[in-house]
Amino acid sequence: MAPGHATAQRAWQPWGLSASVVVTDPRRADSALTLARHVLDAVDLACSRFRADSELAVLRQKLVHGTTVSPLLATLMESALAAARWTGGAVDPTLGGDLISLGYDADFASLPAPVRNDGGLAAVSPSGAPSLRMPRAPGWQRITLDGRFLSVPADVTVDLGSSAKAVAADMAAARIAVELGCGALVNLGGDIATAGPAPDGVAGHWQVLVQDTPADPAQQVSLPAGHALATSSTSKRRWMQAGALRHHILDPRFGLPVDAVWRSASVAAPTALEANAYSTAALVRGRAAVAWLRECGVCSRLVDQGSHVITTAGWPAAELAGTGSHG
Repeated sequence: MAPGHATAQRAWQPWGLSASVVVTDPRRADSALTLARHVLDAVDLACSRFRADSELAVLRQKLVHGTTVSPLLATLMESALAAARWTGGAVDPTLGGDLISLGYDADFASLPAPVRNDGGLAAVSPSGAPSLRMPRAPGWQRITLDGRFLSVPADVTVDLGSSAKAVAADMAAARIAVELGCGALVNLGGDIATAGPAPDGVAGHWQVLVQDTPADPAQQVSLPAGHALATSSTSKRRWMQAGALRHHILDPRFGLPVDAVWRSASVAAPTALEANAYSTAALVRGRAAVAWLRECGVCSRLVDQGSHVITTAGWPAAELAGTGSHG
């Protein structure tokens, strides 16, 4: 960050991930953290699949026949369905049952940690043999949402984790900017949203470090005020299940972890929701992602297993990340 542009940062660890908030008025840092926590608490209570008292869990039986949900849950569900539409179903909010069967049945921090971190992720059964499943119909198309009236089939387990995290980042940044009157950057596990002015002004930019793990190529980019950036990864959120290494990016066609063609995918977009949708879909689409992202005009940065970087749609040229960056 250029000298003379004071900022302040606060960090915490919700939902088993690293989170931070940066504000352009250092006097507002503690208040910004409080507001961000309130947003995340509300989102968690609305849709967590790890809480028996979440609205989504409490209403599960009623949702089979359809019921009216809170404005927040309706927003979160509509956002998830929008992500599915944008990505042609590559991002699907109905994979909760698959994640549970793969061992992701509790908060991530409580799952067995992998014994290796080499990025070699195979979709294998608990016995260690290859898992074979036939392609299936898209689950997200079976959900109906009319205003706040939501219907979910009995055999569908909703998981809003990915999109809800991005929406929470968007909501938290916007609320901080409005209520505290300063610029804000909120980073929730790689989903980065900004609102209000950047440190160098309304028409300015945030300096953001794009790097998934310490072993990955690093780049510092300038993110325009009011824009967002998301990084999705096959190198993080990994766990062991009966000797098999799992990760959380699933192919909706099969309900199994995707082949890890890419270590990570980063996307810049107007909102964290949109950025997260396309970065996640890039991992799901594998080698076909590059042509698809270019066709969609999505500004992205992909890192393959050899740490080679491929960019699309105007992503800035590589620049070694320096000090003073956020992310």
